[in-house]
Amino acid sequence: MTYRVLVLVSGSGTLLQSLIDARDAGRLAAELVAVGADVECAGIERAKAAGIATFVHPMPRLLRRGTPERLDWDAQLAERIAEHQPDLVVSAGFMKLLDQPCMSRFGDRIINTHPALLPNFPGAHAVRDALAAGATTTGASIFWVNDGVDTGELITQEAVEVLPGDDEASLHERIKIVERRLLVDVVNQLAAQH
Repeated sequence: MTYRVLVLVSGSGTLLQSLIDARDAGRLAAELVAVGADVECAGIERAKAAGIATFVHPMPRLLRRGTPERLDWDAQLAERIAEHQPDLVVSAGFMKLLDQPCMSRFGDRIINTHPALLPNFPGAHAVRDALAAGATTTGASIFWVNDGVDTGELITQEAVEVLPGDDEASLHERIKIVERRLLVDVVNQLAAQH
């Protein structure tokens, strides 16, 4: 039985592209059944170009987690995800934290990537924070999503050295290379266990 993967994106979709490239090269042991986003973005365009079903579920404005309006938005997102019957949901640069409706339906099958060696430097500015802290090593992590911010159980991580002269862009680019490889590996491992 095919292992069905749905990917959530908010931006350029380079992590998604690593999965598409692996699929096209016959190196992905899973089917990419859909790509969802909270905004129209390059990631959605990448999915369309690759022949993958897409949906956009915009948030009308920034809504705090736990509020009735946010819970309603999240419940609708859960319905959109459920339509595609995924075995795994990959948060790949999806810039919204999932709330209770999504977590209660899919919480045991959502993974995320993060550009740091968790639990160090959680949150949206991990690369900048690592540089500001004077870290000599950072890296990439893949973990199971829980109700916290980058606090879920680690699946894997790999160190990336901070080089002299690194700025946020150069360091992040080297981390992304590792993130992309780890993501494909983890999806294949989870598919093999399915």
